[in-house]
Amino acid sequence: MSDTPVDQMTFEQAMKELEAVVGQLERGDVALDASITLYERGAALKKRCEDELKRAEEKVAAITLSADGTPTGTKPVEGL
Repeated sequence: MSDTPVDQMTFEQAMKELEAVVGQLERGDVALDASITLYERGAALKKRCEDELKRAEEKVAAITLSADGTPTGTKPVEGL
C-alpha cells in the first residue's frame, strides 16, 4: 500500500493500487483486521477513480464542435 493520500493520487496511481488491493483480498492470505483495512482503502481508491473519470467525462462533454465536427473550443463547466 502506498503512503500517498488517496485524494492526492492520479487516476493511474489509484487504479494501480486498487488492482493490488483487489488481488490481495482475492487471494485471501491477509488477516481479518488487515482485510478490513485493505477493503476500506480499496473503497476510497474506487471512489477516487470514479471521481477522476467523471471529471474527465465532464471535460470531454464540454468540448464544443463546429457544424462539420471540428473542435472549436470548450464551453464552461461548473465546478472545474
